[in-house]
Amino acid sequence: MNLTDLFGLERRVALVTGGSRGIGKMIVEGLLEAGCARVYIVARKKEQVDETSAELGDKVVGLIGDLSQLDGITALADELKSREDKLDILVNNAGAAWGEPFEDFTEAGWDRTMDLNVKTPFFLTQKLLPLLKAAASEDRPAKVLMIASIDGMKSNPWPTYPYQASKAGLIHLTRRMAAELIGQNIVVNGIGPGAFPSAMNRAARDNADRVKKGIPARRVGVSEDMAAGAIYLLSRAGDYVVGTTIPIDGGVVNANIGAGNFVDPSGD
Repeated sequence: MNLTDLFGLERRVALVTGGSRGIGKMIVEGLLEAGCARVYIVARKKEQVDETSAELGDKVVGLIGDLSQLDGITALADELKSREDKLDILVNNAGAAWGEPFEDFTEAGWDRTMDLNVKTPFFLTQKLLPLLKAAASEDRPAKVLMIASIDGMKSNPWPTYPYQASKAGLIHLTRRMAAELIGQNIVVNGIGPGAFPSAMNRAARDNADRVKKGIPARRVGVSEDMAAGAIYLLSRAGDYVVGTTIPIDGGVVNANIGAGNFVDPSGD
């Protein structure tokens, strides 16, 4: 048993949506360290994609796209099919959060959040299924990783209603898609991040000392935490884990028994 074989990703081709920043970028960095041959990243903003691609090197290929609607999803799938014969790894990371008071919550905020967080992972996986099947074998399955949130595993006090509902829905969708695709040697799992510093989680980024008071591990997450969790599920080490969403949160979901001085670590 060789640890390099267990956790290595040599010769793999990966796509990470929302890979230009935040948790997506942390996962991209991990994939590169684990030996991926190419990692495609896609985001809406060209300057962010170009900056990240230049920073991380020649193995990162930046693509521009809006995945909130089916035409953008189809365009990305077609672009990837024109470049690759197979896709070993798909990380469905792109997402949105929206908060408004209950009485004033808008349909626009609801629809954008639900579409990007639930509809996009489903249809992008569907459109990329031929490439995933081409990469998949019994000895080396293809992998799909859903990036959910601990807010899909527990409630938080913030008025981010569709975000919390969509991430709970994504966790169940992960189970259902896993049951569908495992017979084709495609393993689907998920990660539920807790407090990681990012543009979406400004509380963890800008007020880590405050946020960590609500985390049993007494710190916010760092890039290595996210990369390690992703590599585990995407490598040989995670081949026998199917349909599971793992919280990577310093114990907030499973080890947080304190009721006083509640500080929401998600920052939403």
